[in-house]
Amino acid sequence: MEQTNMFATEAPQPLAARMRPNSLEEFAGQKHLLGEGKVLRRLIESDSISSMIFWGPPGVGKTTLARIIAQKTKSQFIDFSAVTSGIKEIRQVMLKAEENRIFGQRTIVFVDEIHRFNKAQQDAFLPFVEKGSIILIGATTENPSFEVNGALLSRCKVFVLQSLTAEDLVALMDRALHDQRGFGSQKVMMPESMLEAIATFANGDARSALSTLEMVVLNGETDGHTVTITPETLEQCTSKKSLLYDKTGEEHYNLISALHKSMRNSDPDAAVYWLARMLEAGEDPLYVARRVTRFASEDIGLADSRALEVAVAAYQACHYIGMPECTVHLTHAVVYMAMAPKSNALYTAYGAARKDALTQLAEPVPLVIRNAPTTLMQNLKYGEGYQYAHDTREKLTNMQCLPDSLAGREYYKPTDQGLEARYKERLEQIKAWKKEHAK
Repeated sequence: MEQTNMFATEAPQPLAARMRPNSLEEFAGQKHLLGEGKVLRRLIESDSISSMIFWGPPGVGKTTLARIIAQKTKSQFIDFSAVTSGIKEIRQVMLKAEENRIFGQRTIVFVDEIHRFNKAQQDAFLPFVEKGSIILIGATTENPSFEVNGALLSRCKVFVLQSLTAEDLVALMDRALHDQRGFGSQKVMMPESMLEAIATFANGDARSALSTLEMVVLNGETDGHTVTITPETLEQCTSKKSLLYDKTGEEHYNLISALHKSMRNSDPDAAVYWLARMLEAGEDPLYVARRVTRFASEDIGLADSRALEVAVAAYQACHYIGMPECTVHLTHAVVYMAMAPKSNALYTAYGAARKDALTQLAEPVPLVIRNAPTTLMQNLKYGEGYQYAHDTREKLTNMQCLPDSLAGREYYKPTDQGLEARYKERLEQIKAWKKEHAK
């Protein structure tokens, strides 16, 4: 007697898979590339595509677009995953593509998540792309300038796919409710305002929108004929948003840049928002605290030296108590930085000094400011003529401390911002005194 396999019945596909567009007309968004007369649409419709990379966030249709291209072109299509394939698999596929080329057939190789390939794996494609054995279509969520090696990137056209708008997502979900591939065989009572709420929750991601819609409909109240979606059901299915964030990818640097520039622009509201985006997505609070500490001296400096104290205290607080309690300490620091007077005089001072240190002749330290702990050093005139500032009434001397080639060089140029105005006044007094008492 044959034993029945409990897994023999094929599981139904998720809604996002069932609703995958089969044509450019069904494809949602990307009008800047696929609208009438736009460059990518013309290339697809004329069957004249070349190697390309689709760069965009998750759920905007990179894989779907590649499949549509496969349907509309006269090519063999190979779907290739960077997650599960190595150099051995690449070479096998390339050899098959080379055979196809010899017999006059073109091969399109679609590589999902191409940024996951290392340099050696990417290089394995290069000779076949160069001689036309394959047309490579790569998909990536990461900036290809950083994640795809230069030789391969130079042979591919990069198309930037954008997050779908709320209107795009509402239209997509509305079609899913009426299409037989979706819930067209059911009567679903769901106002457009709920679709708009899901679209906002999905944050430009079609896959997320359709997955959430499916969860909402499957959990709706039904009388056997009609499925009614209540606000309570919608709230339960959208209770937690997963923020797009990769601690090692471009979005990581985009967000810390947004935080830094919002503080520099004295915008506490924007600064707190970007802080929340980072922390709620799982960023290490100590990383944020370190960046805020850097900001305190780079963008505020002596305009308000308290900023550095606040930043260091926030770092220590984050270290002591961690998340989520330390969010308020980081907010304290971020708002302080945004509201403080700004000066980059310390940053530019070091930059100018660094340039001279790296490019000018490395002159020895002037003898007058060298220590002379031994008789030999004293005989060589180390420290001869040194003037001890504390022995003078003004606590100032006219002694030259820079090498001769840099005498008179000015690196620190204080601003009039905040407390730095006092330092500027003091520096002007010091320079006037030294000029008056110059040798």
